[in-house]
Amino acid sequence: MTEVIFNGSGTLEERILGGLDAEQREVASNLKGPMCVLAGAGTGKTRAITHRIAYGVHSGVYSPQRLLAVTFTSRAAAEMRSRLRDLAVGNVQARTFHAAALRQLQFFWPQAIGGVLPNLLDHKANMIAEAARRLRLSTDRASIRDLAAEIEWAKVSMLTPANYLENAQGRGTPGGFDLTAVSRVFQSYEDVKTDRNVIDFEDVLLITVGILQEDPKVAATVREQYRHFVVDEYQDVSPLQQRLLELWLGGRDELCVVGDASQTIYSFTGASPKHLLGFKAQYPEATVVKLVRDYRSTPQVVKLANDLLGSRRSGGPAADAAWAKPLQLVAQRDGGPEPRFMECPDDEAEAAVVAGRIKELIDAGVKPSEIAVLFRTNGQSEAYEQALASAGIGYQLRGGERFFARKEVRDAILQLRAATRAVAEDSTKEPLGQLVRDIVASLGYTDAAPHSGGALRERWESLAALVSLADELALSRGAGFSLVEFVNELQERSVAQFAPTVQGVTLASLHAAKGLEWDAVFLVGLSEGLMPISFADTPGSVDEERRLLYVGITRAREHLSLSWSTARTPGGRANRKPSRFLDGLRPDSVLGANARSRALPRRKVAAPASCRVCGTMLATGAERKVGRCSQCPPTYEEQTFEALRQWRKEEALGNDVPAYVVFTDATLTAIAEARPASLEELAKLAGVGPSKLEKYGEAVLTVLAESEPSS
Repeated sequence: MTEVIFNGSGTLEERILGGLDAEQREVASNLKGPMCVLAGAGTGKTRAITHRIAYGVHSGVYSPQRLLAVTFTSRAAAEMRSRLRDLAVGNVQARTFHAAALRQLQFFWPQAIGGVLPNLLDHKANMIAEAARRLRLSTDRASIRDLAAEIEWAKVSMLTPANYLENAQGRGTPGGFDLTAVSRVFQSYEDVKTDRNVIDFEDVLLITVGILQEDPKVAATVREQYRHFVVDEYQDVSPLQQRLLELWLGGRDELCVVGDASQTIYSFTGASPKHLLGFKAQYPEATVVKLVRDYRSTPQVVKLANDLLGSRRSGGPAADAAWAKPLQLVAQRDGGPEPRFMECPDDEAEAAVVAGRIKELIDAGVKPSEIAVLFRTNGQSEAYEQALASAGIGYQLRGGERFFARKEVRDAILQLRAATRAVAEDSTKEPLGQLVRDIVASLGYTDAAPHSGGALRERWESLAALVSLADELALSRGAGFSLVEFVNELQERSVAQFAPTVQGVTLASLHAAKGLEWDAVFLVGLSEGLMPISFADTPGSVDEERRLLYVGITRAREHLSLSWSTARTPGGRANRKPSRFLDGLRPDSVLGANARSRALPRRKVAAPASCRVCGTMLATGAERKVGRCSQCPPTYEEQTFEALRQWRKEEALGNDVPAYVVFTDATLTAIAEARPASLEELAKLAGVGPSKLEKYGEAVLTVLAESEPSS
């Protein structure tokens, strides 16, 4: 969402905080002291914290030069800077942990250590291969990749080659090597770096931490520079990043953290939600705000996401902190289509079915750029690339060639930069969007997309994305936004890899989809062994796989499809089973022992198709839930229905949620009319899902028993 807040009248508070909901406003208006924002998917966390920064700066509480906003990806940092510019506070620093630490390291290295800062190593592969050769160990690309990941985990966990072995027990055999061999490779890798006078990305954080710990003057300078901190995605901080943050703070508490333990999906990199969940213990006076109003997804998508987390065996990472239990999202959008569940005979058929459904959506008006196919492993993408190509549907592979590395994009930026001088000398004031269109026309851009596909279409899509970005920025930044500023924006986005939207279906892994959203999402390959992945063999790792699926579900705004195949290849043996995470969620399924510590009654998903009173066909979802058409009178006892309504009201008030989140009127009516006498009977009613059955089942049966009419 783009917004311009300084073009209207009203007080400063009205202009900055007026468009926020009550919880977002609480985040944005409480500017001092520690704050923890527990923000569910789609609840507007970035909006809340950027408005908090803007309100703090414009009210004079914050000095923009003395506030540091930290996030985890260059793209997220660039997006935050862009939003802050829209809020007229473009001089606030928003950086990743690594970028902020590198900036400090470059400044303080000469005085703290002396000499020239070593070169920064872009990739570890060559150095790790050299380290293994020195030890006469045989490696291949896969083992080198695994060794690199293990060394990164060790370093962000603040382990050294000397103490790695004693702290890495239970981590398996990275790269196929035992942990003793890994520790030797780790030491050899550090030796190779020293010989080559290079440092890696983890060293940037480690050395910065070392300087701040050992040099009081440097630490004092940094703490004088930065007085207030905002940390986004706080559930993903590693021990090393947390230590750096503590050194920046130096015992102060002007810190706002934002996160969601239910979206912790990077523990394999050293990320841990314990710092988020322990925030209240560390800062007892902290203000805690929960953002649960989901503005992204329809109630149908939100319900599926809530049910997925509600059906897990334990509370997951939030189980030990009552105030930080998994957030129950409350949908704010109008209703949409029910999520689709599709079982296919093999991977090829699954890809073909998905491609066909995507074509239907595009024909119905959904933009290709608003559709995504998400999978657990990158190796699953090939089938969908082929299926979409066969259907004549353009796509982009997230994690493939980077947008700003494309030749047509580089050529366009060169031409735009060259045009800035001529435009400056021209007295005419042509709108930025049209100006960009005119400049990139020589590279093949036209207002209408080419009918052909292939390279010509891909080239046009790239140029069209630049034109659309120019239109968007001209609108959000105002009429004075110039071509020079646009070129500078492109340069900054290029560094951060903050690419504009390209028209084409997105193919991406679930991990790569974090932080993104689409109108339509296809979650594919949801079979045991892929979701959860086969090597997730502990309760903690399985729970992280569930959270990964949760992230995938919450990427969808309206259309959501979940699919799996029973065999890998056409004609192959159908020995695959759908993911255990779908038990109790997909039609005609129940929660298995893997999903719950105890089995719950089988749930009947299909509601009656005809009225049980007069026999006419039921037309609406509400009628099917009740099993009775709207023309026939209700058959429940009034006192029973009123008792249920009173119970629902008290339950909703106690949990601070709207009444319909507990049960809708239609479901409550169905319960009152059916008067189930057991959990098994209650489970058969439409609208009583597994999580609600566990949460409210016994209480509902008690209400029904106590409201039994007297004979």
